[in-house]
Amino acid sequence: MPLFGMYRRTVYLSNMTQSILLLSLFIVSVFCSHHRLTAATEQELRDTWFDGAEITTYSLKQVRYGDEHPGVATLIFVTEPFDTTKQVKSDRRDSNDMDVLKLNALREFNTGIYAYRTMTSVFSPLFEEDGRALKLTTSVQDWCGQVYAQINREDGALRYELRSYFEGEGDQDLEWTGDIWMENGFWTLLRRDPQALPVGEFLAIPDSLSLRFSHRETRPYAAVGEMKSGRIWSSYRVEYPELGRFLEIEFATAFPHGIRGWTERDTATSQVTEAELMKRISNSYYWSQNSPKDRNLREKLNLSGIP
Repeated sequence: MPLFGMYRRTVYLSNMTQSILLLSLFIVSVFCSHHRLTAATEQELRDTWFDGAEITTYSLKQVRYGDEHPGVATLIFVTEPFDTTKQVKSDRRDSNDMDVLKLNALREFNTGIYAYRTMTSVFSPLFEEDGRALKLTTSVQDWCGQVYAQINREDGALRYELRSYFEGEGDQDLEWTGDIWMENGFWTLLRRDPQALPVGEFLAIPDSLSLRFSHRETRPYAAVGEMKSGRIWSSYRVEYPELGRFLEIEFATAFPHGIRGWTERDTATSQVTEAELMKRISNSYYWSQNSPKDRNLREKLNLSGIP
């Protein structure tokens, strides 16, 4: 074959290869654009969170007293007006109000003969640039007694109060300043913008329920965060080396980043608490579904057997 012909063929193949490569990159970029971790737009947030609540139930394997106990966890995400001065739900809107995404996280399980009921509430800004949680409350009720804890983010400080029936804990009122995260606020921030979650080394107050169960001191601890982004499912991990605590939350890569489940591990004892998705309903106005005829709605959440 003449040298000129060989050259022309080589150029033709090279151009075709480049075209195929460019087309492939375009297809991949378009496909992945629907599955990458990005911050939601204000309109997406309004369309998703301003039409009732999202309620999700999970089958729970809760470690307590060194054993694993079956139970149910329920996550309720809903928006509401928040009075930033009083740090409570606003009865009427005024200039102090802010739209927040609230999470009510409940766990119900039994340890032997007696029952545990826990609830954690987190209030996080929905549209503000800084999406860190503004307020956190946790209550634990069992047959021995009850405990209540609260953290408020005010004037650059985290103010903490604890009311407990344990003598060793008693009533506490503490305060911390500095660049400190609250682990419980990761759940609400994740639903808005997973990329805003802290990665690498940072300071955080660990999950309030885990601190209550382990009777560890509530204070900021050194933490390490890691995000793993997948095409369909992604995960966020945080570990506290001093505590031996490890948390991994698995969630949908696409907005609104529905939570599939989570794992909490005590690295010292290898004990694991796990939650796996059961049922989810959206656009629920559960607060108005409070008559006897509405009890059948619990079946949709696999809660019909739970009083």
